[in-house]
Amino acid sequence: MTDSHEKWFRFRPHPWHGLSTGQGAPGDVEAFIELTPFDVIKYETDKKTGYLRVDRPQRTSATPPTPYGFVPRTWCGQRVAELSPTSTQGDEDPLDICVLTERPVNRTEIILQTRVIGGICMIDEGEADDKIVAVMHSDAVYGNAQDIGEIPSPLIDRLQHYFSTYKMVPGSTSSVTVAGIYGRSHAMKVVAASIADYQEEYGVDPVAPDGA
Repeated sequence: MTDSHEKWFRFRPHPWHGLSTGQGAPGDVEAFIELTPFDVIKYETDKKTGYLRVDRPQRTSATPPTPYGFVPRTWCGQRVAELSPTSTQGDEDPLDICVLTERPVNRTEIILQTRVIGGICMIDEGEADDKIVAVMHSDAVYGNAQDIGEIPSPLIDRLQHYFSTYKMVPGSTSSVTVAGIYGRSHAMKVVAASIADYQEEYGVDPVAPDGA
């Protein structure tokens, strides 16, 4: 083993800045999973350390319908906002992603290889907070889907309902607006915009070499 390999394996890369966006981006991306459909606590990657932290307990009885996380080396800035109706700016977070898979995923801090098939246009207090919808590569049920229109509508309805209610507090009005869904073509534009926003903000190539 060379010295360079020894140095590489001493450290865990930051999941946002140190992992690959995916060699096939914007159509095929990697997803770092923070939440599973079994989680009643909302976990979120700490931007400074890269470790998961507890953001809050889920406020309702609903749990995420799919594994949920973000696309590494993306950032929702002005380019993402320009693709979102009525948004004044991006939410300045990594781009969120929901991954459809037939088999239950019951652990987090894992990387899934995915194909982008669409997205949910969500606006939170005027900020673009899009949720990309993707399918896990080689999944027996969803793996061949190319566009969100090929997915059974009840599952997409569940995703829309979850994101329209997951921040609700009893007695208050939700700050979230779900403006609809979009297909693969627009979703790829959102992914590409978030990669460009990340490059402008952090000045880093969004696709890391294999194994680096």
